[in-house]
Amino acid sequence: MDTIQAIILGIVQGLTEFLPVSSSGHLMLASEILGTDLSSADDLTFSLTLHAATVLSTIVVLWHEVWRLLKGVFSRHFNEEQAYILKIVISMIPVGVVGFCLMDYIEAAFSSVLVVGIMLLCTAALLSFAYKAKPRQKENISYRDAFIIGLAQACATLPGLSRSGTTIATGLLLGNKKETVAQFSFLMVLPPILGNALLDILKGDFGGGVDIIPLIAGFVAAFVTGCLACKFMLEIVKRGKLIWFAVYCAIVGVVAIATYFI
Repeated sequence: MDTIQAIILGIVQGLTEFLPVSSSGHLMLASEILGTDLSSADDLTFSLTLHAATVLSTIVVLWHEVWRLLKGVFSRHFNEEQAYILKIVISMIPVGVVGFCLMDYIEAAFSSVLVVGIMLLCTAALLSFAYKAKPRQKENISYRDAFIIGLAQACATLPGLSRSGTTIATGLLLGNKKETVAQFSFLMVLPPILGNALLDILKGDFGGGVDIIPLIAGFVAAFVTGCLACKFMLEIVKRGKLIWFAVYCAIVGVVAIATYFI
């Protein structure tokens, strides 16, 4: 992988991690176009580096909320911050089960352009339902809702099914406030991404033959675009403009499916 390819993939990861269009699906499509293989050990290292960059961009953009939660977690009395963290832990249960038990099977069975196209159409449908749903504007995400949103995140391990789009749309369909759902969606993904990276390292999948320049270039590109996309997405959710992403996912999904059969 050269530096230009690394920058392009970094930009794709940074943008699509937060926009409801599926980062895994777009990375797969981009790697197909660029002729790279993100399933090899060295390129898997690069993929993990991109995810680390988007984790950092989330922390930077939502720093005030992250710092508030970190300070509150050390209180002797159960408080609002500890309750929020507990909800994040609850939301991690489904994706944790999938990660430990089914992830290798999912990657082997569903990593194709055809599946990406179909899942992008599913993302478009889910975003459309959320756009049409009548909001009830619940101020706080309940423990029940946190688990259901976690189930949605587990389903989004399928390539092409947007994690942010699925979790945000699910939260909105459950009647939660737009800003609350968007923030929870971005914070709840931090532990699973870090946990998945740790698992890959423990399994020995973290290769050591990656050139440092493309690695740094991809990290910087993903971090900068991730910061911009995270801020942009928070505003988009507030304004309720998810329908345009549904249209985009539908178009890309149809193109991906057509490409598979042509």
